[in-house]
Amino acid sequence: MSDIAYAPSALPQPIPVREILPWAVFGGLLLLIAIYFIGSEEGAMTLVSGLNTHEFVHDARHLLGFPCH
Repeated sequence: MSDIAYAPSALPQPIPVREILPWAVFGGLLLLIAIYFIGSEEGAMTLVSGLNTHEFVHDARHLLGFPCH
């Protein structure tokens, strides 16, 4: 009854920057594309003609504080 079971804990291994960097760049690129479509896809310089993109992200624009009217 007085025996104590010892379970060694696994130490976290550091992740090299060379493995994280491609994912960080990819995530940053997705973030920039999302900010573009939510924030400025309307007006004279748009990639998509019409108001479909504007209507699709309309509530997100208000949630993030972008003016759209």
